[in-house]
Amino acid sequence: MNSFQICIRAILPIFLITAAGYAAKRVGLIREEDVPRINALAFKVFLPVMCFYNVYTSDLSSALRPGLMLFTVLAILAVYALSFAYAHFFVKERSKRSVIIQGLYRSNYVILGLPLAAGLTQNGDIGVAAVMGAVVVPIYNVLAVLVLELYNGTRPDGRKLLKNIATNGLIIGNVLGILVLVLKLKLPSPVEIALRDMSRVASPLMLFLLGAFFRFRGMLSHWKDLIAVCLGRLVLIPALVLGLALVLGFRDLELITLLAIFASSTAVSSFTMAQQLGGDAPLAGDIVVATSALASFGLFGWSFLFKMLNFI
Repeated sequence: MNSFQICIRAILPIFLITAAGYAAKRVGLIREEDVPRINALAFKVFLPVMCFYNVYTSDLSSALRPGLMLFTVLAILAVYALSFAYAHFFVKERSKRSVIIQGLYRSNYVILGLPLAAGLTQNGDIGVAAVMGAVVVPIYNVLAVLVLELYNGTRPDGRKLLKNIATNGLIIGNVLGILVLVLKLKLPSPVEIALRDMSRVASPLMLFLLGAFFRFRGMLSHWKDLIAVCLGRLVLIPALVLGLALVLGFRDLELITLLAIFASSTAVSSFTMAQQLGGDAPLAGDIVVATSALASFGLFGWSFLFKMLNFI
């Protein structure tokens, strides 16, 4: 019962905030066309600040886990390769392939995973999970650009790729946080308070917007693809990666971090990148909606299982 209550406390707030966003759109408090603009503001301002503050307030000596980082990188690359193989052999339309690959390998780690990690860890200490963002986010972006440009018929542009990485707010926030920690810089108290308050806005705002982004019309036209991606993203991939992690001895904070990375829904930004780089944007949007709608149940199931088995 204690494990059940802990998991409910971690998952239910995420579900309720997302549901509030959907309800607000349904009653007309926020329009669907407003979501991309507010979403862009959150991605460029509040999320980078949250990434910086989470790293800045963590203990770098205990948050840096080389073994966890190596395993995560290799696991992401392996999932990417498996997703690529699936799309290449089983998806006929080229414009769908890149979107399905993104839907399978790219998780909503920053928006959905970090709140989950905070809910499952004692005292909300997400230092390990926060620092991992500096590893995960750049890899996700590089792989996304490569696969989208591969399937839209253009040759990947190295300079464009480097520019996308260098100007990504989430990457900048994580890197600056690590630099400040390494240099042992202490920010003035008013600055810390401002950053703290802005960082607290990020996750609730993005979860609210995720709910407002939900749109269920049109899903029936490609229901087979949605079922395949949901099963892969929320069941098969977590089972493979987390199962291997358990065999290798990952437990507690490290396992929670891996759960947040590999069992979260598909990243919202995958929809934006599909729009910009020639993927099947409607399918990408529906993948985000479908996996997000089901992610709370999947995350609860995995969290409850690991709590019951005393792995976290």
